[in-house]
Amino acid sequence: MATLHEQRRSRNAEAPLTLTTEPPRSLSFADQTAFWINLGVSLIGFTGAVFVLRPGDHPQLPMVAAIVATVLGTVVGTGMVAAAGSVGARTGAPAMANFRGLFGTRLSYAPTVANIVQCIGWGVYELTVIASGFQAITHGRFGHAPVIVAAGILCTAMAIWPLSVLHILRKYVTVAVAISMLYFTVQLLRNPLPHVEGTSWSGFFPAVDTALAVAVSFVPLAADYTRHARSARASSTATLLGYSAGQIWCYLLGVIALIQVGGDPDRIFDTFLGVTAGWVFFAVLVLRESDQSFANVYSTAMSLQNLLPRVDRRILAAAVGVLATVLALGVHDFTGFSNFLLLIGSVFVPLCAVMVVDYFFGRGRHGWDLSERAPARPLMLLPWLLGFAVYQLCNPGSVSWWARIWERVQEAIGFHPDWWSSASLFSFLIAAAATGVLVLIERRRKTAV
Repeated sequence: MATLHEQRRSRNAEAPLTLTTEPPRSLSFADQTAFWINLGVSLIGFTGAVFVLRPGDHPQLPMVAAIVATVLGTVVGTGMVAAAGSVGARTGAPAMANFRGLFGTRLSYAPTVANIVQCIGWGVYELTVIASGFQAITHGRFGHAPVIVAAGILCTAMAIWPLSVLHILRKYVTVAVAISMLYFTVQLLRNPLPHVEGTSWSGFFPAVDTALAVAVSFVPLAADYTRHARSARASSTATLLGYSAGQIWCYLLGVIALIQVGGDPDRIFDTFLGVTAGWVFFAVLVLRESDQSFANVYSTAMSLQNLLPRVDRRILAAAVGVLATVLALGVHDFTGFSNFLLLIGSVFVPLCAVMVVDYFFGRGRHGWDLSERAPARPLMLLPWLLGFAVYQLCNPGSVSWWARIWERVQEAIGFHPDWWSSASLFSFLIAAAATGVLVLIERRRKTAV
């Protein structure tokens, strides 16, 4: 049995500096739950709630439909995140290193590069969101650059000491966030919601897909943190409960705020700042946004370690933090680039399905080879590419030249997405089924031999 000194030392241990070092298992169920609650609550979630309330070209959803769509999409999407995180909790490897077992080391570089691009991009986005929130509180009295630099320094420091940050989140930040969210909930519900004419359930499934897609965006990051969990069961439960609670609460509060400002997302922050002492509690949420950027910076560093396994992660995190900060200094309109980031993010929905099926039902049952010389498994690329194609057929996105390509494919095969077409769910199921077929083929070959 471990001594008290050893237990304290384990709790205070930081993440290993290189990929070749065994990670400490120091994160409790409470640590992980608090972390995922904080990731689920976001200023982006408040404004993004408009895509649940008014999905695509459909009429606004009734309040009941928006609630059900948010809960259903969030729980299903978070289930995918928990499954991906469970793999990391079992292997002890970060997210991108786990793909060595699925594809082989060299082929794992493909999703790794995609994740590096999207994590840096979202890190830049989060810094601009922090700056926007700060500008809203101070009515633009401070310049864009000083806020970006200050936020960048904070997020970079957090990424250098990630496990210490997670312990702090549990002890202090989550409590402050919960109090702020509860205060805004009570204040916004004090007045009855205005009646909205012309609502319809026709956009229900697109709304579900929106909530699902936001949750699934954390699939390529989950194992970077769950690898430090004390048990796989605790990590899965904490992820599912924590993130689901955070995102559902955040989105529903955003829906309420949007309805009160006539559905205008540009005025949603005015709703929060308009309540008594609202700026104090809103400031807590703005500061809390730094953990979103921290998560992206740290996960970028962990992805880079799959390419550079012996380089100190602190050096990588510092370099990524500086890069994200410099890029954010020149960003004021993120609309076009966010569409590109969503396109990159779509590759990880079917990839999650392939990984989970192969790990729990295929070769992973007997232990993946996660070494630097893990042999290539090119056949496992097929279900991933198939799932990606299904995703694009259902939702080509908003990058014009890319969307036109898939619209032509839709016309060629006579497929036209409808209200029931869930890009995330369909691509996940197709990729999972295709991987299942490959797993059965592998088993029969081994039995024959």
